[in-house]
This record gives sequence, structure tokens and C-alpha cells, in this order.
Amino acid sequence: ENGRAVWLRWADAEGNLFPTGAERAEQAEERSARLAARLRELGIDPASI
Repeated sequence: ENGRAVWLRWADAEGNLFPTGAERAEQAEERSARLAARLRELGIDPASI
């Protein structure tokens, strides 16, 4: 079907949108991957900590 949906988003007083739960989860995964890569660069196995 070609239905339309209305989505509500929270924003602060300046109009900046708060991330959705899915967006926050994606940001956390990306941060985790960056930190794991940095640990590997330092010779540390991320699974060991």
C-alpha cells in the first residue's frame, strides 16, 4: 500500500531533534566500533577488557 504515516519527533527549544532509539543504538554501535579499532591500534584486544 502507498499509505502515509505521521511521525512525531522530540526537539529542544532551538529545534534540534533528539535521536530516536534506533538512531541512538546506531550511534552507540559506531562509537563502539571506533573505540575497538583504537584499542587494536594500541595493541590491545578489545575482547580482553
